[in-house]
Amino acid sequence: ELKLLKKLEKQRMGELAEKQAEQAREEEQKEDRGRHHTLSVALPGSILNNAQSPELRTYLAGQIARACAIFCVDEIVVFDEYGEDTNVEGEFEGIGKKGKACVQLARILQYLECPQYLRKSFFPKHGDLQFAGLLNPLDSPHHMRMDEDSEYREGVVLDRPSKPGKGSFVNCGMRKEVQIDRQLQPGLRVTVRLQEPQNPEAKVRKGIVVSSHHPRTVSGLYWGYSVRLASCLSAVFSECPFKEGYDLSIGTSERGSSVDQVTLPSFRHALVVFGGLQGLEAGVDADANLDVTDPSLLFDFYLNTCPSQGSRTIRTEVGQVCLASPGTSTSGAFHTCSIQPRAGLCLAAAWDKLSSKLSLGNSAVSGGE
Repeated sequence: ELKLLKKLEKQRMGELAEKQAEQAREEEQKEDRGRHHTLSVALPGSILNNAQSPELRTYLAGQIARACAIFCVDEIVVFDEYGEDTNVEGEFEGIGKKGKACVQLARILQYLECPQYLRKSFFPKHGDLQFAGLLNPLDSPHHMRMDEDSEYREGVVLDRPSKPGKGSFVNCGMRKEVQIDRQLQPGLRVTVRLQEPQNPEAKVRKGIVVSSHHPRTVSGLYWGYSVRLASCLSAVFSECPFKEGYDLSIGTSERGSSVDQVTLPSFRHALVVFGGLQGLEAGVDADANLDVTDPSLLFDFYLNTCPSQGSRTIRTEVGQVCLASPGTSTSGAFHTCSIQPRAGLCLAAAWDKLSSKLSLGNSAVSGGE
């Protein structure tokens, strides 16, 4: 009987230890559910010049925005592949024809990324946005419905007085306004972490202002992309918003190595650069800050995302077939893609091919921003 009791006690202790280990694993997974790496895409604004009408230019920008949102791109860099104009003589006549495409593309990308209930606060009427209302919404996680329950929300600080010692009021697209934990300048866009309502009958909700990266790094949520303008190709790298810069850079070209033959390393901040109508070579030739003539020297990897395409180029409308094509390889790569990814879902096809590689190569990365 004593042996039986010892056996039962040993079994009970083993079950208890196993249960504690399982709880520890669950807590560890819960604490480390954030995503600490970032993915950036750079492309020239001149791709809009290939569209024949304002409607098509807008539609093209919308395709790029949706492709980047689908593949969880954190930063979009729009660069001027013709290089920065350093001439200061004569009368200034505005940004000129070549710069308008970059500005228009960036403006439409920002408009689509912004939650619908905030657009009136940040985007007055503008010619570049004339047809933006016809575009399909991104429907990203931070684009909330009015009654949708979420831990985080995007909002705009209201010009409304508050009591001394109390924080500002924020419109977060809910039926009730949110009072945050600090006083901020009206008109600012903020990311708010909502607190659980202690009194359902209260007129306002309570929340805490957090970094726009907080939903990604803490909760693992995709929280939209930022948009950055670069005056030339070299500025894509030199004006990087991350202190340590991009530790993985990838250029795309038909002259590059096959993406299927490359194993990408782990990274913290990855950058994928697409060329314009003339490829990355045009951006390198026009950039006075670059001493190289071979674009492959600028990147860690210079890849051909589709070494066996059957067309010299693929236009945007045909690029939809690239995205919808059921013929994919084991790495989730499309069989059709543009030699020089002109825009839209051609970029999506190339990015899909790279995204699986990036995810696999970065599965072990952890740490802070």
